[in-house]
Amino acid sequence: MLWLLSCLALAGFARAALPENCGVPAITPVIRGYNRIVNGEPAVPGSWPWQVSLQRYNGFHFCGGSLISETWVVTAAHCGVRKTDTVVVGAYDQSAPGPEQQKLKIEKVFKNPKFNMLTIHDDITLIKLATPAQFSDRVSPVCLPKATDEFAGGMTCVTTGWGLTDSSASQTPAVLQQVALPLLTNPQCKEFWGFRIREVMVCAGADGASSCMGDSGGPLVCQKDGAWNLVGIVSWGSSTCDTNTPGVYARVTKLRDWIDSILEAN
Repeated sequence: MLWLLSCLALAGFARAALPENCGVPAITPVIRGYNRIVNGEPAVPGSWPWQVSLQRYNGFHFCGGSLISETWVVTAAHCGVRKTDTVVVGAYDQSAPGPEQQKLKIEKVFKNPKFNMLTIHDDITLIKLATPAQFSDRVSPVCLPKATDEFAGGMTCVTTGWGLTDSSASQTPAVLQQVALPLLTNPQCKEFWGFRIREVMVCAGADGASSCMGDSGGPLVCQKDGAWNLVGIVSWGSSTCDTNTPGVYARVTKLRDWIDSILEAN
């Protein structure tokens, strides 16, 4: 009865492949009181320029993702990305694609070998694009945190996506949604989810807002030193998208070494 999401990482000389200018949107986000996706609000067009839509079957959005460089995207392992899927960057309104949107083919999919669908540990996949994304005001990368970075419980962060805004809805919203959520410490999160919560996970929400189905693989970003960092990858949560229960995200700091190893080798 759980819904799921996804994530990825890099190392060595490969760090040179990660852009230095990251995490600062050319179009400033406007977050009203940091409210929710289930109870979220439409984002300002272009204000989350790393947001990716993963699509199959002629444009069906099935998961989110985050652009971390011109050629690499991070998403969730549970999304089950295939090479035949399409990565769409620069998207905002799925019902009326704008000229900023770029549809990109996938060269290779790297699913974390430790991922387990039963425990939902290590829920991250890296996607290498066949052709690079063209950066613009509406397409640019998010920063990856260092493995040693700390993001404290109580910190307000933001998650974005085209996932359901109501768990009983038959359709996902056309326009990109955003919601501000507080991070929880893992001991706080275990009060809701118990033994399921591991160090490779981070929780956010339980304050009247939530990620939901379709947001999987998308970003949970927190500001550090003026730049947005990819702290979590939407992974799993309440089957009813209960806004009083925290959503669970793959913790990118714990996956950074794996990300680095994939980037270095590819």
